[in-house]
Amino acid sequence: MIKVKDKIGVPKYQQIVFSIEKAIIRGKLKKGDQIPSINSIKEANGLSRDTVLMAFNELKTRGIIQSVVGKGYYVTSENIDVKQKALLLFDELNAFKEDLHNAFINNLEEGIEVDIYFHHFNLHVFNKIIEDNNGNYNHYIIMPANLENTDAILKKLPEDKVYILDQMPEELKKYPGIYQNFKQDMFNNLNKAYEHIKKYQKLVLAFDPKKQPRGMLDGFIMFCEHRSLAYSILDSLQNKTPEKGELYIIPDDKNLLRIIKRMRNNDLVLAQDIGVISYNDTLLKEIVEGGITTISTDFKAMGERLAKMISNNENYQIENPNHLILRQSL
Repeated sequence: MIKVKDKIGVPKYQQIVFSIEKAIIRGKLKKGDQIPSINSIKEANGLSRDTVLMAFNELKTRGIIQSVVGKGYYVTSENIDVKQKALLLFDELNAFKEDLHNAFINNLEEGIEVDIYFHHFNLHVFNKIIEDNNGNYNHYIIMPANLENTDAILKKLPEDKVYILDQMPEELKKYPGIYQNFKQDMFNNLNKAYEHIKKYQKLVLAFDPKKQPRGMLDGFIMFCEHRSLAYSILDSLQNKTPEKGELYIIPDDKNLLRIIKRMRNNDLVLAQDIGVISYNDTLLKEIVEGGITTISTDFKAMGERLAKMISNNENYQIENPNHLILRQSL
């Protein structure tokens, strides 16, 4: 099944790859079948173990074969058109992450297959996903969120295969990626909206330290102190009754809906009695209550640029653009 020849201009490890691909195409190997062992290929063709292992590792990262401890290697996919595989690890799924994912997938070169995972802000889950998939992919695209000590976990992966998305903590700055400057974006965009903001007596930031970037909080405090504005910070608006003269800055959609519902229940008028600025724009926010003002990065642009980085093996750190979108809620 696997024959390696000398002096034909094709690396020996690549001949092993081609032989296994050909066996799959011809139906000699099917999904679930065990392939010849490293030692049997090595001895039959007079090769080093490293040469055979190099071939197996390429097939493994493309998702064509997988190892089973103590048993050997098995065919896991008959799709030999996959040339590279990428692991995309998000914190959670929401509308704007879906935009990022779709833009990324739609702009990748053919032959790159993407598997998506979610850690849900859980360090144990984050670690298990990395450990279970180490060596299975050509690229690891990681959204660390605000989890601590992710650098120790990511050290398990080959450094040249890791990309960081969204938050770029100091300890991960050795990796390429696309990030948001949360502190500066918050400060700059609130300043742009200051003429609308100054009519409110108090600014309220809904900030969950387990999920929201620290830079968002720092930028908010910097703005309020720079403009000498009264402010408060709440980790949830679940028990908060809105009061006249308050402006709410709300990063998550659940708290946004809570405030809108209670505003109606208390006969408060948006943009007259209270104001709202949300984070991350969606189609729904263009419509709800005549339009919700947002501070938003361009997740579509992030996905498109990420696809280019992967396709071209680029090694940059890129700050993603961020904008203020003024609507009726302010």
